[in-house]
Amino acid sequence: MEFGRIIISETAMNSGNLQDVIHSNISVINLMREEGVNDDLIHEDAIMSYYLDYYTSQYTEGNFAQFVHNSGWDKELNELIEEGLALIGAEKHLELFQQQSKKVKLMSSVKLNKFLKGKLEGVNPTRDLLNNDTFFEIEENLITLNATFLKTHPDFEVLSVDDMFATLEEFVGHEIKRA
Repeated sequence: MEFGRIIISETAMNSGNLQDVIHSNISVINLMREEGVNDDLIHEDAIMSYYLDYYTSQYTEGNFAQFVHNSGWDKELNELIEEGLALIGAEKHLELFQQQSKKVKLMSSVKLNKFLKGKLEGVNPTRDLLNNDTFFEIEENLITLNATFLKTHPDFEVLSVDDMFATLEEFVGHEIKRA
């Protein structure tokens, strides 16, 4: 049985900070994973939002090369990010992602593996080749688009923290230890 809802806490919803909405979704997913729930059973759009945030933060912190390096250049993840960017309406970001992906695809597997296994810091021509600052010039705000996508989703639900736990506990079939 799939968990067919995207749950956000009232606190995150009322904070006025859109990143809080995204982080609340991430917290729910992390909690479900900790409780042994397989990703296949979590709402696919909640998962997609999770990975869009991962992509956004990796690119923001260390450019495209850091995303490639830290993600291990995973085919499924990349497809999810492409779908996600299209779904939230980030056309320019999607275009950049596809353009950057071509650079990686044109690399030999030996060169890519060496890059993935090596250090990101220091002299690194592959890293320098993969980086592209266009990301920071695009006017589409991925955080705004991602949060708006969640908030306008038909399966979106705002709950108090207690109700969130109750709902998740009902789904996993046992009490969840609160941190």
